[in-house]
Amino acid sequence: MGATILLTGGAGYIGAHTCVALDTAGYIPVIFDDFSNADRNTPARIGQLTGKAVTVVEGNILDKQGLARAFADYQPDAVIHLAARKAVGQSAKHPFLYIENNAAGLINVVGAMRTCGTRTIVFSSSATVYGTPAILPIPETAPLGFTNPYGFTKLIGEQILDQIAEADKDWTVGILRYFNAAGAHGSGLLLPHPEHSSQPAENLMPRLLGVAQGTSDHLKIFGNDWDTPDGTPIRDYIHIEDIARGHVLSLDALMTTQKSHTVNLGTGDGCSVLQMVAAFQNACGREIPCQIAPRRGGDIGICYADVRRARQILGFEAQFSLAEICASAWAVGA
Repeated sequence: MGATILLTGGAGYIGAHTCVALDTAGYIPVIFDDFSNADRNTPARIGQLTGKAVTVVEGNILDKQGLARAFADYQPDAVIHLAARKAVGQSAKHPFLYIENNAAGLINVVGAMRTCGTRTIVFSSSATVYGTPAILPIPETAPLGFTNPYGFTKLIGEQILDQIAEADKDWTVGILRYFNAAGAHGSGLLLPHPEHSSQPAENLMPRLLGVAQGTSDHLKIFGNDWDTPDGTPIRDYIHIEDIARGHVLSLDALMTTQKSHTVNLGTGDGCSVLQMVAAFQNACGREIPCQIAPRRGGDIGICYADVRRARQILGFEAQFSLAEICASAWAVGA
């Protein structure tokens, strides 16, 4: 029987795709989620894909007793910690909510792991820990920083885990710095963004879908005066199924080598907002009206990954193209 893996935030966008990937790889996933940012039908949708019911524990990472019960009941061999608030703009307006949930929540999870004897964790980090990048493409050795409270909480999370692993060699930690997750599962069963979500859809893909579906009149592009070829920000968009596979590879490496790692999960290619708009228009066959708006606080101009370390340590390489990302998102959105 495979190892049991507790996924905090396991019913969310990244969590649901990772849950399916874990099952496919022979692991036994257990979802721990309060459904504040997830559709309650997601576990059933996961079951349709895996052919078996997924175990779900409803709980919040700020609830120490609820976490303790989940760990006591399921005795997980490892944790994939995904539960976090993640909207950059919202974090600037409500920094305490982000610090409490993302930093204190991680501390609670680690505390439950210590009590249970679980010493392996894959941590959902972000390219925001590079702040305004000093090097392009961005290697894992680049200077760290932040430009918004969300990025600050991810950097704190990495440092907490680094300190724990340095002090206790029984701990193995996989830190995954995601770039821009987008797209949807090829089955069309896993929803990219729940309509009732407490976290606003700030990412580009959900906003493109809203315009294509007619729920928004136009796409706001936050600044066309960035130092890029077309003036719009450049990001590294990576398919959600590639991100999910990255978690499995990280877990495999931790359990096989007993060595911690920090890697970027990206494609290594930059794509501007206007390039993404063009690719999405090709996928959906509809025009996406755009309107230029002022830059958002905390945004940066260019961010894309150096992916060599992920290839060397995990054997990871993104498999999906930008066209496939757009096509998969539209197939679910339509």
